[in-house]
Amino acid sequence: MLDLFKKEAGTPDVKNIRDRLLHFIKEQLQKVEGGEGSNIKGLHLFFACSDAEKYLYESAVFYDEQDKFKNEEVQKIADDFAIELPQNWVMEIVFTDAIPPEAVKLPDLDAALFIQTRKRTLIKSATAYVRVLNGEAEKEEYTITSTSGKVTIGREKKVQTPDGFFRENTIAFPANSKHEGNKFVSRQHAHIEWDNDSGSFLLFADEGGIPPRNKVKLRTEKGELEKLQTMEIGHLLREGDQIILGDSAVLEFSFSSRQQ
Repeated sequence: MLDLFKKEAGTPDVKNIRDRLLHFIKEQLQKVEGGEGSNIKGLHLFFACSDAEKYLYESAVFYDEQDKFKNEEVQKIADDFAIELPQNWVMEIVFTDAIPPEAVKLPDLDAALFIQTRKRTLIKSATAYVRVLNGEAEKEEYTITSTSGKVTIGREKKVQTPDGFFRENTIAFPANSKHEGNKFVSRQHAHIEWDNDSGSFLLFADEGGIPPRNKVKLRTEKGELEKLQTMEIGHLLREGDQIILGDSAVLEFSFSSRQQ
């Protein structure tokens, strides 16, 4: 009977997972020693574990105790190695079906780490265009600039959010449209905003555009498909990127207009 309680060989336990996570985070943070730690905006841990092992990972990062893993474990590593993280750095822990390609995978664990940094750039302003390839929006093409602020994308022009406030979508897909592409666009699906640190436009998924709700996918001009799994990490938009909202509404990002 005692054999029933023996842990399967090779199965990690909570302490083992935590130790391996912290060792990996230490290795990654050591790469930014020498004053570069101040450029870190956030650390994002992604777990793509099975449902059966999820509780192990949750326990390893004190998932139910807000900021404990950040303040008592990761911050201690930074202090021990004199890595001066900014006061407002954030730590996000995400359980997902697929790990984002920009995150660094941990060996032998269903986990990955993405370190978000501030990058200096000489590009201070830009103008771009977002075209509707499939679906019916209020306009066929939208002009966005580095001073446009948050360019919101969703179903209907003005919608009330669950917290009672209203959101006005810059790129709006009318709900009364008969176009099939509009059917699965969420009211708060995604947004685009200019990032001064990288000198680029970034695409972010909003609450209605991440699993288990409708999704935001992106296909690059080279044909690479990426899925946005979190609201915190933005995807750098490049010429010809196609943004897929829900099942079939499609936008194209470009630095040149077709209406000229």
